[in-house]
Amino acid sequence: MFGWHNSRRYLAFLLPGAVFMAIFGVFPLVQLVWMSLHDVTQSTLNAATWDFVGLHNFVRGFTDGESAVAVLRTLVVVAVVTLGGMVLGFAAAVALRTRGRWSGILLAVMVFVWALPPVVNGSVWKFLLADDGLINTVLATAGAPGPVPFLYDPTWALVSVASVGAIAVVPFNALVFRAALMAISPDTFEAAAIDGASKRQEIRHIMIPATRPTAAVLLVLTVVYGFRSFDFIYVMTSGGPGTSTATLPFLGYLQAFQQYDYGLGSATSFLAVIGVFVLAAIYARTIRREEA
Repeated sequence: MFGWHNSRRYLAFLLPGAVFMAIFGVFPLVQLVWMSLHDVTQSTLNAATWDFVGLHNFVRGFTDGESAVAVLRTLVVVAVVTLGGMVLGFAAAVALRTRGRWSGILLAVMVFVWALPPVVNGSVWKFLLADDGLINTVLATAGAPGPVPFLYDPTWALVSVASVGAIAVVPFNALVFRAALMAISPDTFEAAAIDGASKRQEIRHIMIPATRPTAAVLLVLTVVYGFRSFDFIYVMTSGGPGTSTATLPFLGYLQAFQQYDYGLGSATSFLAVIGVFVLAAIYARTIRREEA
């Protein structure tokens, strides 16, 4: 009897969250899949029924659209964000491992940068990377022949938005890595110092092994962050020049809300959803492995 009452109580607490997830999570996802299997355009969006086309939108995305190229762009962004975010985050955590006033000030600045809305952060970087922005001004002062087209050349634009995404995730990664480093016993570093270990050896033989479980989880989260990149692309380049910075999520947005091909846009967006699902499964498996 006692167990039955406890079960009912748990269900009562779970029900609001389940209803919320069903309305704002499951239903939009089902609608996305349904639209991806139909021919939905601006003229047929409000129609009673849509023409079923099966996997035609997915095939069209790879043959006539830019899905294949968008997948490659997405992988480039993910690689830059993951590599830069993990390496710079760990380096910042090592630099901020000690307690002190300057360390506290830098941590506060990092939290402030991390908490900035992406629209604000992206707008600042768009100003800094403009032809007459601060970075090009400094390069011109140093003798550069001309402004670097950070936001107007296809290759430079993709690298720029990916790099900004990597910098944006550094504060979060640094805070997580720092928490793992602070959990290391000071006696371990004292013993290493007595044995004559250098700072590089401390990092290699103490810090990296101690933060490996944290890094495994953080790696998956960083990959997910890079994979769903949208906001910085929207603010800084709007997917341009042309569609050279349109990753899968942004390409789906362009196809649905600028070309008004909702079926094609839904198919492209669903490909991104599949990628996030795979990463989420890897994340859940990693968490279970660390808890075991």
